Amino acid sequence: MKKFPVALQLYSVRDDLEKDFIGTLKQVKALGYDGVEFAGLYGHTPAQVKAMCQEAGLIALSAHVPFVDLMADIPGMVAAYKEIGCQYVAIPYLTEEYRPGKDKFDEVLQGAKAIGQEAGKQGLVLLYHNHDFEFEKIDGEYALDLLYRVVPKELLQTEIDTCWVNVAGENPAAYIRKYAGRAPVVHLKDFYMPGEKPEHMYSLIGLKEEKQAEEEAFGFRPVGKGMQDFPSILQACEDAGAEWVVVEQDAPALGLSAMECAKVSREYLKSIGC
Repeated sequence: MKKFPVALQLYSVRDDLEKDFIGTLKQVKALGYDGVEFAGLYGHTPAQVKAMCQEAGLIALSAHVPFVDLMADIPGMVAAYKEIGCQYVAIPYLTEEYRPGKDKFDEVLQGAKAIGQEAGKQGLVLLYHNHDFEFEKIDGEYALDLLYRVVPKELLQTEIDTCWVNVAGENPAAYIRKYAGRAPVVHLKDFYMPGEKPEHMYSLIGLKEEKQAEEEAFGFRPVGKGMQDFPSILQACEDAGAEWVVVEQDAPALGLSAMECAKVSREYLKSIGC
């Protein structure tokens, strides 16, 4: 199996970043991560963040940037992350009004084209990071597949989140292979869900738009401590031509801190040769 470079989605350790940005980056590097994916800059300028990544010895791989922020200033937002040194910028999540089945989903389709064009001009690649709500069908086709069909490969690549693919009822490895040649970055995320998907899912990823779900019905886990088959997922990543894998854990679990969870995830991946 290919030994992938591994990044950490920094949303996983957001409370640590809030307290000590550079110190957290250094801890992430010490755990054995090769790069990071941003979810906000915590008041720092792109130049400052670039310098801190260099000091910590981490590759600034990518950034999750809200769709509405990107659309408000596409050239400026892309330029900011180019200055940091990112190779990718990703649409990370859609608020309710932009999701499949809502009127503004068409704005996402058109907006992704515009963002992808500008990213390409500036030497970056646009990714789309899925959740499970993109697996709603529109005229018999998953909305996620519709997005990737309507927006050409040259403008939009995949950032498949393996947890949410599984939660949606699809096989993560098969779905990665479905987008072979278009899946440069894959999110490795583990979870525990003993029964049916809870009704109010997104309260568990730090969002306040829905009622609190029952913790025992669904929980995020460090990579290797949940229900996912990561050897199969990583083989699919290799088969699909992925270049990076990114660990993400939306909320700590098992009585561990966020940073301890990141450590467990990295140690598990090392144990299976990644």
